[in-house]
Parts: sequence; C-alpha cells; structure tokens
Amino acid sequence: MTPTVSYVLSVLGSLLGLTCAVRFRTANSRGARNFWLILAAVAIGGTGIWTMHFVAMLGFDVVGSPIRYDVGLTAASALLAVVAVGIGLAIALNGTAAQQLRIIGGGVLAGLGVAGMHYTGMAAMRLDGTIDYSATRVGMSVGIAVVAAAVALWLAVTVRKPLAILAAALIMGVAVNGMHFTGMSAMSVRLEQPVTALNGATASQLLLPIGLAVVFGVLGLVYALMAAPTEEDRAGLAYLAARQEVDDVPAPAPARPTFGGVPQQRSAPAPAPQPQRPMPPAARQAPPQQRQPQRPPQQQQVGSAPSLGERLGSLQREQAQAAAQARADGDEETRRLGGQPAPRRMPNPDSSWTFRDRAEK
Repeated sequence: MTPTVSYVLSVLGSLLGLTCAVRFRTANSRGARNFWLILAAVAIGGTGIWTMHFVAMLGFDVVGSPIRYDVGLTAASALLAVVAVGIGLAIALNGTAAQQLRIIGGGVLAGLGVAGMHYTGMAAMRLDGTIDYSATRVGMSVGIAVVAAAVALWLAVTVRKPLAILAAALIMGVAVNGMHFTGMSAMSVRLEQPVTALNGATASQLLLPIGLAVVFGVLGLVYALMAAPTEEDRAGLAYLAARQEVDDVPAPAPARPTFGGVPQQRSAPAPAPQPQRPMPPAARQAPPQQRQPQRPPQQQQVGSAPSLGERLGSLQREQAQAAAQARADGDEETRRLGGQPAPRRMPNPDSSWTFRDRAEK
C-alpha cells in the first residue's frame, strides 16, 4: 500500500511541476517567471520527491525497536529538496545558450540535493540501534538521483503538450521511487539495548500536519494553474482588444463610384429659392394698358416638333391679336364717321368672335 501511495504522490507532484515549467516558458515578465519557478520547485521537490519519501518511510519499521523522527531534520530535508530542485530548474530554464550543458549542470546539482534530502531524512530517524549503509548502493542511489533530476529538467524544458507531460510525470515517478528504495536497501540496522527513551515525534504525529500541508499545497497549485491565463487566453484577449480598437475607429466615407476610371462627381444641391422683390410703386400705379405682361421666351428645342399644347397656345394668341386689331379698326372707323357706329362686319376666317361682339349683337 505504501509504495503505491508514494508513486501516486510522485507522479502528481511531477505533473504539477512540469505544468508550472511550461507556464514559466510562456510567461511574459520576470515576476511571472519567478512565480512559476517557485511553484515548479515546490511541486517537484516538495510534493513529488519529499512527500513521496516521507510516505515511503512510514512503511519502514524495525522489529524490536520503535522509531521516532527528529522534527528539525525532517523539515530541513523538505527544504533541501525544494531548494535543490529550484536551483536546477533555474539553471535549465533561464536562457537558451548551451541548453544541453545547462540541463546536465542543473541535473547534477538537483540530483545531489535530492540525494542529500534522502539521507538527511534517514538521519532524522531515532531507534534503539546503529544504522549502517552500503557504499555501493549509496553510490547507485546518488547516480539514480542525478539521472532522474537531469531527465526531469530535460522534460521541463522540452515538453508542452498535456499527453507528453503526463507521460513524463509517469517516468519521473518511476525514477524518484527507484532512487528512494535503492537508498533504503543500502541501510542496515544493528539493534542495541535501549539506554534512554527515544526522543522525537512518531510517524502518526507527523502524518496529520504533513498530510494537511500536502493537500493544501496541491489545491493551491491546481488553483494557481487554473486561475492564471494561459498562452491561448492571452492570445484571445489580445484579439478581443484589437477588435475593440477597430470598432472604435469611425468608418471611412464611402468611395465615389467610378465610371470608366473617372470618379463620378456628385451633383451640387439645388439652390434655395430666392424671395421675390416687391414691385416698385411706379409699376404698381401704371395703367393696365402700359403694363404688358412679360412672358418668358419660349425655348424651342432644336430639332424637335412643337407639342400639341404649344400649337393650341399659338393659335389662341393669333386669334386674340386678330380680335384686338378688329376692335381697333372699328373704333377708328367710328371716330371718322362722327360717332356713328360702323357697320358690323361678319367674321372671316382670319378673325374670331369675341365676348364684346356677342354682347353688341
């Protein structure tokens, strides 16, 4: 049961840490990169390595002797794991020059730190006996820690897709557990008679605070990953901002239509009607005979036949002129004969009847 739980915790911590490393690479400010670097170190070094180590230690017991833990050394081992992984991530992730050398250098430092964390946690155990270590297996565990750390840094630099991150976390879980159980197999215990009571906390006493710290740490990491905008989110916000700027710009005036490559000129608006000037007093007092209506000249279109209305108007004007001439001739004849009316003449085709002729008849 204990190895299964420790493996699940190492995979979970590696998964969260690699995701934070991806966010580190896409961050657009120094503060954001430092934030994601710290979260990645806490996730990989704290949850993926140290928590897994402590849970696996709970399954270790020695027949014939109780086990106690030094709280100070236990806390120091957790801090060492986080700091070592953070330094390795900072070396591997910051910069692009000599990428492979930086991964190897960061992997060596992080691996040595993880190995130091493991043996610091082992030194925090208190029991009735003496603990010895096999140098060969200790060296193997240190080598596994360095290789696992280098692989973790390489994955933190290269992977981006969710499936690739998951596969990398599964591989890292195997490497971390392999390092831990190799180091545990290097230890041997020689029991001795108890001289004094063992000092320190039991595993059950440490389980509750460490378990709460792990739960709240994982929830905090998940919340930070979900609340922080991703690269796709920032691209979407930039697109919306660009669309908003385009909508705020007034639309240009519609282009004038062109015919044959020449822009069509718009017709000028019709002028406002001018007020009519009042007629001068002399014109208003003139007798009707002197006021001749001024008719606008008839504009005859060249090359077109007169319309029916124009022909009727011309005929009526001719008839009116003939009638006026006939009356003028009659008045002149009357004055010449001494006031006697001249005999009426019958109308001819060149004249027309008027209202006066009809009344006198």
